[in-house]
Amino acid sequence: MTLPSEQERKERIDRGIKIRSDSIYAMMSHRELSYLTLPRLILIVGMLMIPLVIPSMYWQRVFTISCIYALLAISFDFLAHYVGLVSLGGAFFVGTGGYLAAIANTSLGLPPWLTVPLATLVGGGLCTLLLLPCLPLRGVYFAIVSLMYPLFLARVIEALDILGGTDGIMGIDSFPNHWVEQYFIICILLLILFGARRLVNMDIGLVLRGVKDNDQAIRASGISVTFYKSVAVFIASAMGCLSGACLVHIYMWSGISQFALDFSIIPIAATVIGGGGTLVGPLLGCLILVPISELLRDFGTLRIVFYALILVAFIIFRSEGIMVYGQRKYHQFERWIKY
Repeated sequence: MTLPSEQERKERIDRGIKIRSDSIYAMMSHRELSYLTLPRLILIVGMLMIPLVIPSMYWQRVFTISCIYALLAISFDFLAHYVGLVSLGGAFFVGTGGYLAAIANTSLGLPPWLTVPLATLVGGGLCTLLLLPCLPLRGVYFAIVSLMYPLFLARVIEALDILGGTDGIMGIDSFPNHWVEQYFIICILLLILFGARRLVNMDIGLVLRGVKDNDQAIRASGISVTFYKSVAVFIASAMGCLSGACLVHIYMWSGISQFALDFSIIPIAATVIGGGGTLVGPLLGCLILVPISELLRDFGTLRIVFYALILVAFIIFRSEGIMVYGQRKYHQFERWIKY
């Protein structure tokens, strides 16, 4: 083992990057540029390769469902950690997007390539409109109100026997094949992930964080807090409606089970495991939590016990989440440099 000379010392790899700016890439060396882009490349290549290395179609479908839950988890993380609105309405978004896509496909005859974006935009606008009176609420109050929407709508559909009632809407067109289905959802997920990361680092992201930290200061600056909250809710609800629209074309069925609380609870658990405030952490949490849920399916309701144990262990021993811990360790890498 060779020892470093007296003219060398250890320095963190990201020191030069932090001194200049995280966004000035043209001034960086190839080594520093590789340091920044390597985690992103690993994520992109890994997500695109996973369907190719999974031998079973069953587990490929599980991976696809994990990506759908990841959209919901990113939506929750975006609202909670960048806007300060803790939403338990993931099931509300999924059900709204799912029913809109089903109606557009069965009644209007539109193909999935049109029903998915239509349900995303219209559903996002509809959810925002329904949540608009609740925007002044914060904390647990907004969370409780957002949780009431899926419970209310499910009971209304069941009691009035509308939109197929308890049988749901059947005969929905599927994607052309499972490869198109998988890579369509993966590409959409990656685009939304990197788009959301870019959004929170722009000026609008700064305003949204200001709304979370001190909305009175934002109002004093002449900025409409309600408008920016509405924009954030539309973005988050559109992500959820997108996941619901994709889900109905995967199962070729839409029903009140899309208002189930699993769509509200699992994204929160995935955010806790993966690490909130990172946007990538919830994706990682879903890739861990959803397959574990399938592995424990034979235990029936007892799998809730294992769920609880996993969450308690993460909260006690790694409360910051896997992604936050991994980011900190990655940025602590050092190299020998001459001085």
